Amino acid sequence: MRTDSSPGSLPAREHLPATDAGTPVLDVVIPVYNEEKDLGPCVVRLHDHLERTFPYAFRITVADNASTDSTPQVARRLAAEIAEVRSFRLEQKGRGRALRTVWSASDAPVLAYMDVDLSTDLNALLPLVAPLISGHSDLAIGSRLARSSRVVRGAKREFISRSYNLILRGSLQARFSDAQCGFKAIRHDVAQALLPMVEDTGWFFDTEMLVIAERAGLRIHEVPVDWVDDPDSTVHIVRTATDDLRGVWRVGKALATGSLPLDRIARPFGDDPRDRDIQDVPKGLARQLVGFCVVGALSTLFYLLLYGLFRQFAGSQAANALALLVSAVANTAANRRLTFGVRGRGGAVRHQAQGLVVFGIGLALTSGSLAALNAASTGPAHSTELAVLVAANLAATVLRFLLFRAWVFPDLDGGREAPSTVVASHGPSSPTTYATAPGGHRPQNRLPSGPLAPDRLPQGPLAPDPLPQRPAHRPSVRGGTTTTRLRAGEAADDTWGEATVRSWPVRPHDTDPGDPR
Repeated sequence: MRTDSSPGSLPAREHLPATDAGTPVLDVVIPVYNEEKDLGPCVVRLHDHLERTFPYAFRITVADNASTDSTPQVARRLAAEIAEVRSFRLEQKGRGRALRTVWSASDAPVLAYMDVDLSTDLNALLPLVAPLISGHSDLAIGSRLARSSRVVRGAKREFISRSYNLILRGSLQARFSDAQCGFKAIRHDVAQALLPMVEDTGWFFDTEMLVIAERAGLRIHEVPVDWVDDPDSTVHIVRTATDDLRGVWRVGKALATGSLPLDRIARPFGDDPRDRDIQDVPKGLARQLVGFCVVGALSTLFYLLLYGLFRQFAGSQAANALALLVSAVANTAANRRLTFGVRGRGGAVRHQAQGLVVFGIGLALTSGSLAALNAASTGPAHSTELAVLVAANLAATVLRFLLFRAWVFPDLDGGREAPSTVVASHGPSSPTTYATAPGGHRPQNRLPSGPLAPDRLPQGPLAPDPLPQRPAHRPSVRGGTTTTRLRAGEAADDTWGEATVRSWPVRPHDTDPGDPR
């Protein structure tokens, strides 16, 4: 997992200001590989739809990742004929690589992408990006598995899609319903913070991005879509499924070991300035409770196995004490890492010491139950002892969770230094500046704004520029009158041209020509 370039905590979400500016509000990326037949009709149809329905300035970027047919020529022709279209070429394959490269360099405050086959009904595009413009959500995805979605596709693809999402829910605890739908959007500031943490460059890119965003507490908006399967899709299902399962294992391992610094892309509690002073806000109670129950169930089984083993050569009290001691140490370590998300060795000894205190309380409860059983019945059966111990352990488990949450692993965010205040200042022609108030940890960054260019890749979070309203009337060539039209973001001296980037390797095998899309 790449974790060294994450820029820091995100500011609170805000509605993008609806004022005039030269930067398009929405940049729709269409990643393509050998799509010479479908690219032209796709771009024309998408452009017509946006021109009729989208109220703000927009851009369509064709991201050609190493096509070997005439796709690059088609993309350049479309960019020359349509003002809002740009062509962008990479010399390596991979949909994730294309999206990360174009999104990282784009200057639009809202970024989206869709597949070139336009399987998703375009009427869902405005509902997809509206929550991002309003500041309500950080990411938005189209869902083919929502109840109100209407989907036309074969049983094979339906089974694969639903099975994959069940795997994500079971292994990575994902709560979003459809990771694979090629219809997603993200705020630019979120993309700048999130993309450096996403490692995959192929089809698993979407899933990895969504899982990390969800685990970090970012808000993901789902839009039910109407979707018609493309029978001519060139996706290699078996290879893609294999790569996805490898990605699930890799991301799950990273989350379990704590190698992902999720706190760097966390949002403040509230978007209202009054809410940012609220401290001690409970976090993740439901997730902690589920994790504690799972660890508790496994610990109980482990305890019973140890008790049965120790009972063969020791009395009931000694066997209970030894089994409870060993299982308590394991239980504290597991809850520390998996339930309450405490990473590293710092404070481990103190946590184990406090866990032993909790163990002592549990020991008193279970031992007292055994003593009460022996007092009430002479020579109780082994099965009766186990039943009493299970009941006592259930009571001790509830008490253990409360003590762990309130005493051993409390949420200390509210007790730390006051969070730094991030101030954004921007104008139509000036670079956005982020400054951290005294006591904060993030240095001031001045970020370039302007056309997409290989040597102007923005670094750090970038606040969106004011929303430019699309002109009510577009100049065009009609009735023999020629009016010069400039592309979105184009200078009057025609300095905007086709952007071509030879992308750099992320890992050694990224340069493998056989890298599947």
